[in-house]
Amino acid sequence: MYKQQRVCVVIPALNEELSIHQVIQGLLNLKGGSNQTIIDEVVVCDNGSTDSTARVAKHAGASVVYEPTPGYGRACLKAINALTEPDIILFIDADHAFLAHQAMPLISAIARGYDLAIGSRTLGRMEKGALTLPQRLGNQLASAFIYGLWHHEVTDLGPYRAINASSLDKLNMQDQTFGWTIEMQIKAIQHNLQITEIPVDTRRRIGVSKISGTIKGSIKAGMGILGMIAKLWWQEQKNGHSDEVRNALNLPSEGSLTKGGNV
Repeated sequence: MYKQQRVCVVIPALNEELSIHQVIQGLLNLKGGSNQTIIDEVVVCDNGSTDSTARVAKHAGASVVYEPTPGYGRACLKAINALTEPDIILFIDADHAFLAHQAMPLISAIARGYDLAIGSRTLGRMEKGALTLPQRLGNQLASAFIYGLWHHEVTDLGPYRAINASSLDKLNMQDQTFGWTIEMQIKAIQHNLQITEIPVDTRRRIGVSKISGTIKGSIKAGMGILGMIAKLWWQEQKNGHSDEVRNALNLPSEGSLTKGGNV
């Protein structure tokens, strides 16, 4: 509990038995004023692991849900649905790349009134080899597109992030795979949510990445991210054009029509 707000953690995981115990224990050991535990609940989504990820996660103190169909976004959605009345939701990867204590500025930002706090690896210290060249270039390209299309400065699509639970509900997250993180950021911009970026440090991950560790994974991730940018921009243009037509014809909004409004 942090300032009377229930803090819950989502960890998507695939074959992370070597690192996940350290990630969970680091978070559960976080303490606030009067030595109060900060993290109320940790839910790990085992996304089809063939190792002992689930067993190790349970032993470390997390609840575990299972999603056999691969997909980062799919795993996040499954874990979110298993949370118990969260106020603040923290997302972190299971690979030990992030420092547990740096969750505190992210959580604190939400408690102070921000809707979304992104842990920016670009603004923090980065261990050599922590991010691959395709990851760094992909971040720069996606950030440039977001700035060009929505005029909002972004430095990272980092998965270490916190969000207000009610704000997350507004975003109606849909992506099942690699576009999850950027979908959240763009939709937050589209909904005029209060967003902040906070520097976080990055270590070399334990084990091999299933995405950036292979050429195939890197290509899929890149296509998923760029595809999500294009999809959300197109939907915004389409919806904006529809609103202009309705206003010109003096018709009620689409929402009022679907809710039984009179024409």
